[in-house]
Amino acid sequence: MENRVAYKVYYEDTDSLGVVYYANYLKYMERGRTEWVGAQGRPIQEWNRDGYNFVVYGLTMKFRQAARLGDLVEVVTSVKMSSAYRARFIQRVECRGALLVEADVDIVCLGEDQQLREFPSLSR
Repeated sequence: MENRVAYKVYYEDTDSLGVVYYANYLKYMERGRTEWVGAQGRPIQEWNRDGYNFVVYGLTMKFRQAARLGDLVEVVTSVKMSSAYRARFIQRVECRGALLVEADVDIVCLGEDQQLREFPSLSR
């Protein structure tokens, strides 16, 4: 399942040239993953309360174009399981149909003891 979430680019998101500072795309993508999980029928807070803590294991990003102050960007998120212990979130940031940034983000699940645990089925 693919999920889309839109965000407006504010001054706080940009550098001195008025383009989105590269690290802020990570924030947009984190929000996109959180919204993706919630769209599966159970908010991420419930998973956390039940001892499932999702953390970034690794990521690759490619920057194609820059978003600018005032743009409305859309974070597109889908997921595929890589193993019983890891999920890969495939994410894109788009603006007016143009691809700005793409990333593969590997997520693992840790228990309260910070030990690796099997990834749950995220949908109810």
